[in-house]
Amino acid sequence: MLELDRRSMQNFDWILLGLVFVLVLLGLLNLTSATAAGVEGGVSTTLERQILALSLGGLVMMVTAFVDYRHYERFAWVIFGASLVLLVLTLVVAAETRGSRSWLFRGSFQPSEFAKIGLIIMLARYFHRHPPSTITRLRDLVVPLLIVALPVSLILLQRDMGVALLILLVGLTYLPLMHISLRAWGGMAFLAAGSLLAIWEFGLKVYQKQRIMDFLDPSRDPLSSGYQAMQSRIAVGSGGLLGTGWQEGTQTQLRFLPTQHTDFVFSVLAEEWGFVGSLLVLFFFLSLFVWGLWIARSSKDGFGAMLAVGTVGTLFWPAAINIAMVLGLAPVIGVPLPLFSYGGSAILSAAIALGLLFNVSMRRYVF
Repeated sequence: MLELDRRSMQNFDWILLGLVFVLVLLGLLNLTSATAAGVEGGVSTTLERQILALSLGGLVMMVTAFVDYRHYERFAWVIFGASLVLLVLTLVVAAETRGSRSWLFRGSFQPSEFAKIGLIIMLARYFHRHPPSTITRLRDLVVPLLIVALPVSLILLQRDMGVALLILLVGLTYLPLMHISLRAWGGMAFLAAGSLLAIWEFGLKVYQKQRIMDFLDPSRDPLSSGYQAMQSRIAVGSGGLLGTGWQEGTQTQLRFLPTQHTDFVFSVLAEEWGFVGSLLVLFFFLSLFVWGLWIARSSKDGFGAMLAVGTVGTLFWPAAINIAMVLGLAPVIGVPLPLFSYGGSAILSAAIALGLLFNVSMRRYVF
Protein backbone atom coordinates (compact mmCIF):
# COMPACT_ATOMS: atom_id res chain seq x y z
CA MET A 1 0.00 0.00 0.00
CA LEU A 2 2.85 2.41 0.79
CA GLU A 3 4.41 1.67 -2.57
CA LEU A 4 1.09 2.32 -4.28
CA ASP A 5 0.72 5.62 -2.46
CA ARG A 6 4.28 6.62 -3.40
CA ARG A 7 3.65 5.86 -7.07
CA SER A 8 0.36 7.76 -6.93
CA MET A 9 2.13 10.83 -5.57
CA GLN A 10 4.69 10.60 -8.36
CA ASN A 11 1.78 10.90 -10.81
CA PHE A 12 0.03 13.70 -8.95
CA ASP A 13 -2.06 15.81 -11.32
CA TRP A 14 -0.53 19.28 -11.03
CA ILE A 15 -2.52 20.59 -14.01
CA LEU A 16 -5.81 19.73 -12.31
CA LEU A 17 -4.57 21.26 -9.06
CA GLY A 18 -3.57 24.45 -10.90
CA LEU A 19 -6.99 24.78 -12.54
CA VAL A 20 -8.77 24.26 -9.22
CA PHE A 21 -6.48 26.73 -7.44
CA VAL A 22 -7.06 29.45 -10.05
CA LEU A 23 -10.84 29.00 -9.95
CA VAL A 24 -10.91 29.06 -6.13
CA LEU A 25 -8.76 32.20 -6.05
CA LEU A 26 -10.91 33.98 -8.64
CA GLY A 27 -14.02 32.90 -6.76
CA LEU A 28 -12.73 34.36 -3.51
CA LEU A 29 -11.80 37.66 -5.19
CA ASN A 30 -15.25 37.84 -6.73
CA LEU A 31 -17.02 36.95 -3.47
CA THR A 32 -14.97 39.59 -1.64
CA SER A 33 -16.49 42.21 -3.91
CA ALA A 34 -19.98 40.68 -3.75
CA THR A 35 -19.99 40.91 0.06
CA ALA A 36 -18.05 44.18 0.46
CA ALA A 37 -21.08 46.49 0.60
CA GLY A 38 -21.67 47.69 4.16
CA VAL A 39 -18.41 46.24 5.52
CA GLU A 40 -16.13 48.84 7.10
CA GLY A 41 -12.61 47.43 6.79
CA GLY A 42 -11.69 43.79 7.15
CA VAL A 43 -13.75 41.05 5.51
CA SER A 44 -17.39 40.08 5.76
CA THR A 45 -18.69 37.19 7.86
CA THR A 46 -19.87 35.56 4.66
CA LEU A 47 -16.37 35.61 3.20
CA GLU A 48 -14.89 34.23 6.43
CA ARG A 49 -17.34 31.32 6.35
CA GLN A 50 -16.53 30.68 2.70
CA ILE A 51 -12.79 30.53 3.47
CA LEU A 52 -13.52 28.11 6.31
CA ALA A 53 -15.66 25.95 3.98
CA LEU A 54 -12.92 25.98 1.34
CA SER A 55 -10.31 24.98 3.92
CA LEU A 56 -12.46 22.09 5.09
CA GLY A 57 -13.18 21.26 1.44
CA GLY A 58 -9.45 21.06 0.71
CA LEU A 59 -9.03 18.52 3.51
CA VAL A 60 -12.02 16.50 2.31
CA MET A 61 -10.67 16.58 -1.25
CA MET A 62 -7.31 15.19 -0.11
CA VAL A 63 -8.90 12.38 1.91
CA THR A 64 -11.17 11.47 -1.02
CA ALA A 65 -8.22 11.49 -3.41
CA PHE A 66 -5.90 9.26 -1.39
CA VAL A 67 -8.38 6.44 -0.70
CA ASP A 68 -8.06 4.14 -3.73
CA TYR A 69 -11.19 4.74 -5.80
CA ARG A 70 -11.74 0.98 -6.25
CA HIS A 71 -12.87 0.94 -2.60
CA TYR A 72 -15.69 3.31 -3.57
CA GLU A 73 -16.89 0.74 -6.09
CA ARG A 74 -17.01 -1.95 -3.41
CA PHE A 75 -19.11 0.26 -1.15
CA ALA A 76 -21.20 1.91 -3.89
CA TRP A 77 -24.48 0.52 -2.57
CA VAL A 78 -23.67 1.72 0.95
CA ILE A 79 -22.74 5.24 -0.22
CA PHE A 80 -25.78 5.50 -2.49
CA GLY A 81 -28.08 4.11 0.19
CA ALA A 82 -26.73 6.56 2.78
CA SER A 83 -27.43 9.48 0.44
CA LEU A 84 -31.03 8.27 0.01
CA VAL A 85 -31.46 7.89 3.78
CA LEU A 86 -30.35 11.51 4.22
CA LEU A 87 -32.92 12.63 1.66
CA VAL A 88 -35.66 10.69 3.47
CA LEU A 89 -34.53 12.12 6.80
CA THR A 90 -34.75 15.61 5.32
CA LEU A 91 -38.36 14.97 4.32
CA VAL A 92 -39.18 13.86 7.86
CA VAL A 93 -37.42 16.39 10.08
CA ALA A 94 -36.43 19.42 7.98
CA ALA A 95 -38.29 22.67 8.48
CA GLU A 96 -40.00 24.19 5.45
CA THR A 97 -38.04 27.09 3.96
CA ARG A 98 -39.32 29.05 0.95
CA GLY A 99 -41.80 26.31 0.14
CA SER A 100 -39.32 23.38 0.24
CA ARG A 101 -37.78 20.95 2.73
CA SER A 102 -34.17 20.74 1.57
CA TRP A 103 -31.98 21.63 4.54
CA LEU A 104 -30.93 20.03 7.83
CA PHE A 105 -29.34 21.54 10.94
CA ARG A 106 -31.10 24.91 10.65
CA GLY A 107 -30.25 25.47 7.04
CA SER A 108 -26.55 24.58 7.24
CA PHE A 109 -26.54 21.19 5.46
CA GLN A 110 -28.18 20.28 2.13
CA PRO A 111 -28.24 16.47 1.61
CA SER A 112 -29.20 16.78 -2.06
CA GLU A 113 -25.71 18.14 -2.80
CA PHE A 114 -24.22 14.86 -1.62
CA ALA A 115 -26.87 12.80 -3.40
CA LYS A 116 -25.04 13.75 -6.62
CA ILE A 117 -21.91 12.01 -5.32
CA GLY A 118 -23.77 8.85 -4.31
CA LEU A 119 -25.50 8.83 -7.70
CA ILE A 120 -22.34 9.02 -9.83
CA ILE A 121 -20.57 6.36 -7.76
CA MET A 122 -23.57 4.04 -8.17
CA LEU A 123 -23.90 4.74 -11.90
CA ALA A 124 -20.15 4.30 -12.40
CA ARG A 125 -20.41 0.88 -10.76
CA TYR A 126 -23.34 -0.09 -13.00
CA PHE A 127 -21.74 1.14 -16.22
CA HIS A 128 -18.47 -0.56 -15.32
CA ARG A 129 -20.37 -3.86 -15.40
CA HIS A 130 -22.58 -2.83 -18.33
CA PRO A 131 -20.44 -0.55 -20.55
CA PRO A 132 -22.45 2.24 -22.23
CA SER A 133 -21.07 1.18 -25.63
CA THR A 134 -23.00 -2.10 -25.29
CA ILE A 135 -26.32 -0.36 -24.59
CA THR A 136 -28.28 -0.23 -27.86
CA ARG A 137 -31.92 -0.40 -26.72
CA LEU A 138 -34.01 1.86 -24.52
CA ARG A 139 -35.05 -1.07 -22.34
CA ASP A 140 -31.38 -1.49 -21.41
CA LEU A 141 -31.71 1.82 -19.57
CA VAL A 142 -34.34 0.59 -17.10
CA VAL A 143 -31.91 -0.07 -14.23
CA PRO A 144 -29.85 3.15 -14.54
CA LEU A 145 -33.07 5.16 -14.91
CA LEU A 146 -34.37 3.61 -11.70
CA ILE A 147 -31.10 4.52 -9.98
CA VAL A 148 -31.53 8.13 -11.11
CA ALA A 149 -35.26 8.16 -10.34
CA LEU A 150 -34.77 7.35 -6.65
CA PRO A 151 -32.95 10.57 -5.60
CA VAL A 152 -34.87 12.69 -8.13
CA SER A 153 -38.21 11.52 -6.71
CA LEU A 154 -37.17 12.18 -3.12
CA ILE A 155 -35.94 15.67 -4.01
CA LEU A 156 -39.20 16.37 -5.86
CA LEU A 157 -41.03 15.42 -2.66
CA GLN A 158 -38.89 18.07 -0.96
CA ARG A 159 -40.37 20.51 -3.52
CA ASP A 160 -36.97 21.49 -4.84
CA MET A 161 -37.52 21.41 -8.60
CA GLY A 162 -34.19 23.07 -9.43
CA VAL A 163 -32.01 20.52 -7.64
CA ALA A 164 -34.16 17.63 -8.95
CA LEU A 165 -33.53 18.86 -12.51
CA LEU A 166 -29.82 19.14 -11.74
CA ILE A 167 -29.64 15.56 -10.39
CA LEU A 168 -31.49 14.33 -13.49
CA LEU A 169 -29.01 16.08 -15.79
CA VAL A 170 -26.07 14.62 -13.88
CA GLY A 171 -27.57 11.18 -14.43
CA LEU A 172 -28.04 11.90 -18.13
CA THR A 173 -24.34 12.74 -18.53
CA TYR A 174 -23.68 9.18 -19.66
CA LEU A 175 -26.21 9.17 -22.51
CA PRO A 176 -23.79 10.40 -25.25
CA LEU A 177 -21.67 7.29 -24.62
CA MET A 178 -24.50 4.93 -25.59
CA HIS A 179 -25.30 3.51 -29.03
CA ILE A 180 -29.07 3.92 -29.19
CA SER A 181 -30.73 4.58 -32.56
CA LEU A 182 -32.10 8.01 -33.48
CA ARG A 183 -35.56 6.53 -33.99
CA ALA A 184 -35.60 5.30 -30.40
CA TRP A 185 -34.53 8.75 -29.20
CA GLY A 186 -37.35 10.25 -31.28
CA GLY A 187 -39.86 8.09 -29.45
CA MET A 188 -38.28 9.06 -26.16
CA ALA A 189 -38.52 12.76 -27.08
CA PHE A 190 -42.23 12.31 -27.85
CA LEU A 191 -42.81 10.69 -24.46
CA ALA A 192 -40.75 13.41 -22.76
CA ALA A 193 -42.86 16.14 -24.39
CA GLY A 194 -46.03 14.45 -23.14
CA SER A 195 -44.53 14.11 -19.67
CA LEU A 196 -43.58 17.78 -19.58
CA LEU A 197 -47.12 18.74 -20.52
CA ALA A 198 -48.50 16.53 -17.76
CA ILE A 199 -46.04 18.00 -15.24
CA TRP A 200 -47.08 21.52 -16.27
CA GLU A 201 -50.76 20.74 -15.80
CA PHE A 202 -50.66 18.59 -12.69
CA GLY A 203 -47.20 18.64 -11.13
CA LEU A 204 -46.15 22.27 -10.84
CA LYS A 205 -47.26 24.68 -8.14
CA VAL A 206 -48.53 28.11 -9.10
CA TYR A 207 -45.29 29.81 -8.03
CA GLN A 208 -43.25 27.35 -10.11
CA LYS A 209 -45.30 28.11 -13.22
CA GLN A 210 -44.87 31.79 -12.38
CA ARG A 211 -41.08 31.41 -12.42
CA ILE A 212 -41.14 29.84 -15.85
CA MET A 213 -43.45 32.54 -17.21
CA ASP A 214 -41.25 35.21 -15.66
CA PHE A 215 -38.22 33.62 -17.33
CA LEU A 216 -39.95 33.92 -20.69
CA ASP A 217 -40.91 37.52 -19.91
CA PRO A 218 -39.31 39.01 -16.74
CA SER A 219 -41.08 42.33 -17.40
CA ARG A 220 -44.37 40.71 -16.36
CA ASP A 221 -43.48 41.34 -12.71
CA PRO A 222 -40.32 43.47 -12.58
CA LEU A 223 -40.64 44.35 -8.88
CA SER A 224 -41.22 40.85 -7.55
CA SER A 225 -40.60 37.44 -9.16
CA GLY A 226 -38.89 38.90 -12.23
CA TYR A 227 -36.76 41.37 -10.27
CA GLN A 228 -33.59 39.27 -9.88
CA ALA A 229 -33.53 38.18 -13.51
CA MET A 230 -33.85 41.75 -14.74
CA GLN A 231 -31.26 43.14 -12.33
CA SER A 232 -28.87 40.36 -13.32
CA ARG A 233 -29.19 41.28 -16.99
CA ILE A 234 -28.58 44.93 -16.14
CA ALA A 235 -25.43 44.00 -14.18
CA VAL A 236 -24.11 41.82 -17.00
CA GLY A 237 -24.85 44.47 -19.62
CA SER A 238 -23.28 47.30 -17.62
CA GLY A 239 -19.96 45.43 -17.48
CA GLY A 240 -19.31 45.97 -21.17
CA LEU A 241 -16.05 44.72 -22.62
CA LEU A 242 -13.61 45.31 -19.73
CA GLY A 243 -15.94 45.82 -16.77
CA THR A 244 -16.35 48.59 -14.24
CA GLY A 245 -13.44 47.44 -12.05
CA TRP A 246 -13.15 45.33 -8.92
CA GLN A 247 -15.55 46.59 -6.22
CA GLU A 248 -16.67 49.36 -8.58
CA GLY A 249 -19.89 47.83 -9.91
CA THR A 250 -22.96 49.89 -9.05
CA GLN A 251 -25.38 46.95 -9.23
CA THR A 252 -23.14 45.01 -6.87
CA GLN A 253 -22.06 47.65 -4.37
CA LEU A 254 -25.54 49.20 -4.12
CA ARG A 255 -26.98 45.69 -3.67
CA PHE A 256 -29.65 45.84 -6.33
CA LEU A 257 -29.29 42.06 -6.61
CA PRO A 258 -30.26 40.38 -3.29
CA THR A 259 -28.57 37.00 -3.88
CA GLN A 260 -25.40 38.26 -5.55
CA HIS A 261 -23.17 36.18 -3.25
CA THR A 262 -24.99 32.90 -4.02
CA ASP A 263 -27.05 32.20 -7.15
CA PHE A 264 -26.10 35.42 -8.99
CA VAL A 265 -22.41 35.61 -8.17
CA PHE A 266 -21.56 35.42 -11.88
CA SER A 267 -23.42 38.69 -12.47
CA VAL A 268 -20.93 40.35 -10.11
CA LEU A 269 -18.10 38.92 -12.19
CA ALA A 270 -19.66 40.08 -15.47
CA GLU A 271 -20.28 43.62 -14.18
CA GLU A 272 -16.85 44.23 -12.66
CA TRP A 273 -14.65 42.18 -14.98
CA GLY A 274 -16.65 42.60 -18.18
CA PHE A 275 -16.84 40.29 -21.17
CA VAL A 276 -13.09 39.67 -21.21
CA GLY A 277 -12.90 38.71 -17.54
CA SER A 278 -15.99 36.51 -17.80
CA LEU A 279 -14.58 34.79 -20.84
CA LEU A 280 -11.34 34.11 -18.96
CA VAL A 281 -13.22 32.45 -16.09
CA LEU A 282 -15.27 30.41 -18.56
CA PHE A 283 -12.02 29.32 -20.20
CA PHE A 284 -10.72 27.95 -16.88
CA PHE A 285 -14.01 26.14 -16.25
CA LEU A 286 -13.94 24.67 -19.76
CA SER A 287 -10.31 23.61 -19.29
CA LEU A 288 -11.29 21.84 -16.06
CA PHE A 289 -14.10 19.94 -17.79
CA VAL A 290 -11.99 18.98 -20.80
CA TRP A 291 -9.13 17.84 -18.57
CA GLY A 292 -11.62 15.77 -16.55
CA LEU A 293 -12.79 14.03 -19.73
CA TRP A 294 -9.16 13.40 -20.67
CA ILE A 295 -8.65 11.75 -17.29
CA ALA A 296 -11.68 9.55 -18.02
CA ARG A 297 -10.32 8.62 -21.44
CA SER A 298 -6.90 7.66 -20.07
CA SER A 299 -8.23 5.75 -17.05
CA LYS A 300 -6.99 2.16 -16.77
CA ASP A 301 -10.36 0.62 -15.84
CA GLY A 302 -14.03 1.09 -16.61
CA PHE A 303 -15.06 2.19 -13.14
CA GLY A 304 -12.44 4.95 -13.06
CA ALA A 305 -13.49 6.17 -16.52
CA MET A 306 -17.20 6.23 -15.63
CA LEU A 307 -16.46 7.86 -12.27
CA ALA A 308 -14.48 10.64 -13.97
CA VAL A 309 -17.26 11.21 -16.53
CA GLY A 310 -19.85 11.47 -13.76
CA THR A 311 -17.62 13.81 -11.77
CA VAL A 312 -17.32 16.15 -14.76
CA GLY A 313 -21.13 16.07 -14.99
CA THR A 314 -21.56 17.09 -11.34
CA LEU A 315 -19.42 20.18 -12.00
CA PHE A 316 -20.49 20.99 -15.56
CA TRP A 317 -24.27 21.02 -15.17
CA PRO A 318 -24.52 23.42 -12.19
CA ALA A 319 -22.02 25.74 -13.89
CA ALA A 320 -23.95 25.68 -17.17
CA ILE A 321 -27.34 26.17 -15.49
CA ASN A 322 -26.09 28.95 -13.21
CA ILE A 323 -24.47 30.94 -16.00
CA ALA A 324 -27.51 30.47 -18.26
CA MET A 325 -29.71 31.61 -15.36
CA VAL A 326 -27.65 34.75 -14.83
CA LEU A 327 -27.71 35.59 -18.55
CA GLY A 328 -31.48 35.12 -18.73
CA LEU A 329 -31.21 31.92 -20.80
CA ALA A 330 -32.73 29.65 -18.12
CA PRO A 331 -35.30 30.04 -15.31
CA VAL A 332 -34.12 31.11 -11.86
CA ILE A 333 -34.01 27.74 -10.05
CA GLY A 334 -31.45 28.32 -7.30
CA VAL A 335 -28.36 26.46 -8.59
CA PRO A 336 -24.98 27.76 -7.29
CA LEU A 337 -21.87 28.23 -9.41
CA PRO A 338 -19.24 25.66 -8.30
CA LEU A 339 -16.26 27.13 -6.38
CA PHE A 340 -17.68 30.67 -6.76
CA SER A 341 -21.04 30.81 -4.99
CA TYR A 342 -21.25 31.04 -1.21
CA GLY A 343 -22.42 27.83 0.45
CA GLY A 344 -20.82 25.15 2.59
CA SER A 345 -22.71 22.11 1.26
CA ALA A 346 -22.02 23.06 -2.36
CA ILE A 347 -18.32 23.62 -1.61
CA LEU A 348 -17.94 20.26 0.16
CA SER A 349 -19.81 18.44 -2.60
CA ALA A 350 -17.55 20.01 -5.24
CA ALA A 351 -14.50 19.13 -3.12
CA ILE A 352 -15.53 15.46 -2.99
CA ALA A 353 -16.11 15.45 -6.76
CA LEU A 354 -12.69 16.98 -7.39
CA GLY A 355 -11.12 14.51 -4.96
CA LEU A 356 -12.58 11.64 -7.00
CA LEU A 357 -11.17 13.20 -10.16
CA PHE A 358 -7.72 13.51 -8.56
CA ASN A 359 -8.07 9.92 -7.39
CA VAL A 360 -8.65 8.53 -10.88
CA SER A 361 -5.98 10.77 -12.38
CA MET A 362 -3.23 9.75 -9.92
CA ARG A 363 -3.85 6.04 -10.50
CA ARG A 364 -3.87 6.11 -14.30
CA TYR A 365 -0.33 4.69 -14.37
CA VAL A 366 -0.42 2.50 -11.26
CA PHE A 367 -2.27 -0.61 -12.45
